[in-house]
Amino acid sequence: MDGLRLRAATALAPLLLLVGCSETPSADEPASTPAPSATSESPSEDATATPTGEPTEEPTEEPAVEPVEEESPNPISVAALARAELAGGDLRLGAVRERSAAFTSYDVTFASTTAGEGTAPLRISGVLNVPTGRPPQGDQGWPAVVLAHGYIDPAVYVRGQGMTRERGYLAERGFVALHVDYRNHAESTDDPRIETAVRLGYSADVVAAARALTDSRDVRVDPDRIALFGRSMGGGVMLKALAAEPGLFAAGTGWASVSSLEAENFDQFQRPDAPVAELRASYRGRHGLPGEDPEFWRGVSSRPAFDQITEPVLLVHGRLDDTCPPRWARASQRALTAAGVDSTLEWYDDGHAFGPAFVAAMDRTVRFLRTRMPA
Repeated sequence: MDGLRLRAATALAPLLLLVGCSETPSADEPASTPAPSATSESPSEDATATPTGEPTEEPTEEPAVEPVEEESPNPISVAALARAELAGGDLRLGAVRERSAAFTSYDVTFASTTAGEGTAPLRISGVLNVPTGRPPQGDQGWPAVVLAHGYIDPAVYVRGQGMTRERGYLAERGFVALHVDYRNHAESTDDPRIETAVRLGYSADVVAAARALTDSRDVRVDPDRIALFGRSMGGGVMLKALAAEPGLFAAGTGWASVSSLEAENFDQFQRPDAPVAELRASYRGRHGLPGEDPEFWRGVSSRPAFDQITEPVLLVHGRLDDTCPPRWARASQRALTAAGVDSTLEWYDDGHAFGPAFVAAMDRTVRFLRTRMPA
């Protein structure tokens, strides 16, 4: 089970976008439009006088309308993530971790960026399972799933940790499965402008993973059949990635997901672990706590951006989950549906880690993926 209760020292983790971004640039002031000059001639004393000269055939020139510049979003926000040109690619296969009759598992790395194309590059580590044999659709390639794991303290996290069962289950059923370690985890590059891992940055890394699969010459993947599967914290990563990059993935699924409102995640996982003064100090003046700066906290949440999601979504949750309360799943499902997203919520009599219900929930997930990513 992924441990979600962060220590106070990592209170910044769910909040910052990609990198400790620079201050919000102010939008340029629009140039003022000079007022059209008024005619200085006095009206004729003879109001009935016949006007002289022929009427002009040219239309009167209308005053130019100045374009209104859209206000730049807070650089620490889902909106800024959506504006960034998130690069990815250069999938490199490393050592073979495991070889079975059904699949081969490799250590891999791929390229990501700190804050979009043109900013400092990162190498993200992960584990890739490739089914044995040839893709059933020939040159189209394998269907694929990018896996976004839940919270595990980066200080103890090891490559591929958190979704080993899911990765193997998918590969045995004909899916390429790429488990993303995220920046600041395992052998991944540390984001150079922050002290701790950042969850909006994690969404950038799973976007980069999808692009790496699409561009790979070593693993033949169908670019139109790549899904994103997150569990716990990774469920939040999944929803933000779908909102930021509509059309990139074919489908999304989230197991035992955190709340789609980051203020609720803060209250559940960070607020109980440290005095308020210590939590406030850890943000170093970038923003306040949820009650002090609600606009910021909505900006780093996925729920306000649900109307940007174009892919079908499957949410899977345990009725006995005492880490991510079931009410969070209900609220996210209602909000997704209200935003017009094709979303389904499936319930199981299980807890956060999915023990007894794992196989049933995975079978349901595989059916969803096959239906939403048909050959």
